[in-house]
Amino acid sequence: MLVLIVLFGGLLLFRLLGFLGVGIFATWHAATTYAVALMFLFTASGHFGKMREDLARMVPPWVPNPRAVVFVSGILEVLGAIGLIFPETRWLAGLCLILFLIAVFPANVHAAQTKSTIAGRSATPLGVRAPMQILFILLLVWVMSE
Repeated sequence: MLVLIVLFGGLLLFRLLGFLGVGIFATWHAATTYAVALMFLFTASGHFGKMREDLARMVPPWVPNPRAVVFVSGILEVLGAIGLIFPETRWLAGLCLILFLIAVFPANVHAAQTKSTIAGRSATPLGVRAPMQILFILLLVWVMSE
């Protein structure tokens, strides 16, 4: 749920800055682009800190070397977030992030089924996580549209 706070808090902050004259955030589309990028940077940060082991436990047992998967997926999130910022790479970054969200969804399923914890909190239930993933994908599609 903290991810949604970062996403929508970032969106409101960036749009407010746009209303105050910061040109880069002059439209809802631009503000959304930066908010989605911020969200992916935020989620990526967990891949390199204290939550790293919790994330490794989320990885389904059929995936080899969960720690490496967590590290690489964090790098991919960072690269995707950066790619969203630049118009020249936005479409490809958005597509890659959509594929990424689809690829990591089994980890969310596994975490919910095994009642994993992340930073001491229960993993997001699938009834909440699936709509969140759909929201993220829809936002990426919109971000890619310009």
